[in-house]
Amino acid sequence: VLQGYAAEMDNPLMAHLISPELQNKKDILFGNMEEIYHFHNRIFLRELENYIEYPELVGRCFLDQMEDFQIYEKYCQNKPRSESLWRQFSDSIFFQECQRKLDHKLSLDSYLLKPVQRITKYQLLLKEMLKYSKNCEGAEDLQEALTSILGILKAVNDSMHQIAITGYDGNLNELGKLLMQGSFNVWTDHKKGHTKVKDLARFKPMQRHLFLHEKAVLFCKKREENGEGYEKAPSYSYKHSLNMAAVGITENVKGDAKKFEIWYNAREEVYIIQAPTPEVKATWVNEIRKVLT
Repeated sequence: VLQGYAAEMDNPLMAHLISPELQNKKDILFGNMEEIYHFHNRIFLRELENYIEYPELVGRCFLDQMEDFQIYEKYCQNKPRSESLWRQFSDSIFFQECQRKLDHKLSLDSYLLKPVQRITKYQLLLKEMLKYSKNCEGAEDLQEALTSILGILKAVNDSMHQIAITGYDGNLNELGKLLMQGSFNVWTDHKKGHTKVKDLARFKPMQRHLFLHEKAVLFCKKREENGEGYEKAPSYSYKHSLNMAAVGITENVKGDAKKFEIWYNAREEVYIIQAPTPEVKATWVNEIRKVLT
């Protein structure tokens, strides 16, 4: 892909086949695939080969390189832009000619999906290895490697949602790390306003998608899109946010194991939040508690 497509975009002999709108878009189309390739070719593959005789110790190999795996996050974040560009130009003569020369049965987009599939496959392979490595040396490393890869997958998944937030004025990167994201039923109960909003709290909840950052929690409304691939992915229109410095939490709400409260400025605003399951609620309450302490 890097030689037969990406490099060909800079080949003067192929220039006449590339439409002007596609020129200089190489970085959007291929993201940081080259970086991923070099990481595997120069570093990770060689490390793995050291463990051919001791496969049960391969967890260590993952742990040593865990920081480098974050390059996948960058790749996945760019994927929606890449896909949208590909859809515009998928029938271009340039791509057809590259595919013909390479004698590939599949078109470029199938190969651009490979890094996304690869990072999800690692956790399956590690799970499988753990199954057969219960009491042997290296089992702990395998477990830790699996946990770390799942952490990266979660970060990739969360960031894919985060780039779909629309209407937020500030810079999301200034809110600190994205810790959790998910959909909830939300009721509000504000002390301000002419009528007591308390009476409304009994009524229909709002559907909100929450993004918990280290410095703020964002409330967004999810919009399903019609389209294919990543265009079908939802977008989230920003409604409001609460600064974590002024947030308090009530962990249990009478009568419902799935509900908790987030309140603001000494209960001036109260948000009753209902998670889909008690487990999801527990995870969120734990994360919020960590931020607050």
